[in-house]
Amino acid sequence: MHCLPLIEAKRDKRELAPDAIAAFVREFTAGRIPDYQASALLMAIYFNGMTRAETRALTLAMRDSGDLLEFPNDPRPIVDKHSTGGVGDKVSLPLAPLLACLGFRVPMISGRGLGITGGTLDKLESIPGFTTQLPPARLIDQVQRLGVAMGGQTETMIPADKKLYALRDVTGTVPSIPLITASILSKKLAEGLQALVMDVKWGTAAFMQTQDQARALAESIVTLANDCGVKTRALLTDMNTPLGRSAGNWLEVKESVACLEGRGPEDLTHLVVECAVPLLVLTGLESNPDASRARATACLASGEPRRKWNELLAAQGADLDAFEQQLKLDHTAPVIVEMPAPRSGIVTRCDARIVGEAVRDLGGGRLTKETVIQPAVGLDRLAHPGDTVNAGVPLCRIHAATEESARRAQLQLTAAFEISDTLPAPRPRITALL
Repeated sequence: MHCLPLIEAKRDKRELAPDAIAAFVREFTAGRIPDYQASALLMAIYFNGMTRAETRALTLAMRDSGDLLEFPNDPRPIVDKHSTGGVGDKVSLPLAPLLACLGFRVPMISGRGLGITGGTLDKLESIPGFTTQLPPARLIDQVQRLGVAMGGQTETMIPADKKLYALRDVTGTVPSIPLITASILSKKLAEGLQALVMDVKWGTAAFMQTQDQARALAESIVTLANDCGVKTRALLTDMNTPLGRSAGNWLEVKESVACLEGRGPEDLTHLVVECAVPLLVLTGLESNPDASRARATACLASGEPRRKWNELLAAQGADLDAFEQQLKLDHTAPVIVEMPAPRSGIVTRCDARIVGEAVRDLGGGRLTKETVIQPAVGLDRLAHPGDTVNAGVPLCRIHAATEESARRAQLQLTAAFEISDTLPAPRPRITALL
């Protein structure tokens, strides 16, 4: 096909026909459209947007660019959750086994972190022996047997998204609501879902800095997903403060297990339960949010999701003995340094962006896709707004590979915390439900 007419049309703010969008996705995925022309089209979309019909056509064409998951008939609804990413965001880890225990099938296809945004796959791969590479047939079989599988996008699933995202990442066209919507939903629609819950974050460490921006993205995703037959709700959540008390791959796995054992941070446990609530209502397993919340809370406290977690790990190759032994260790990083409070008072700020940058620079995140992750590094025992501290008491612990990197993190983190004599106004983690 000739791509130039599409570029010119979108440059001039004209609407593209669905068959033209499908042809572009097909030809670009096959390597018959050069990157420079695809980049020009992406930039035109970035500046001029897409209509609802265009976004739908792009999403479906990307979904259909590779293998689709086809599950056998089963009374258990097929559901998933997706987060737009943040610091300390480990919700997927305890949520997936909880959903399986609530009577769902959960084919959770996740991604890796980039920059300060943590990735579920990186967290899972900090578990000894765990594999995230599941061919479609194996993933389907595991979901049918256990109710849950957690893996990454394969080479044959949604290849258009993989190619387009790589191009967006190097051309400054990532922050486009139509392109984000198509990228997220093409993957979720390929899973054959019946219901989806979105966690759209906003704040200093979120992709969307303001709640209004997050709302616009959430509305785009919810509207299109429902149009495509997937019942969807979205939570808007505050990402000005890290979620939970740890940030860093292995440390977040430990905190996820604590959540499954009833020992997790309150904000994490709350968000895990609240992500399950809409799915129970959307699929008709419960009639209202209050009944759903009670059921999810009781299930999480029962210990059954913790046992399901071990079944999931064993099914995907993890060494359970090594995993349980590692859980008992206070730390696995070579160097542990405390970050002392400079004065007594009440914590009024723990800046998630600075925390995320510190974890990244310790080796727990990526500056490029080629960066090798160090799973043991990160921060734990993070003080949150509202906590009362005494001078010299740790505001967090730094888990580092070297003394030098720990000292650098200490310097970074001096700007992350603020301490006052006045109790800050409470900030709810969940700020809206769409």
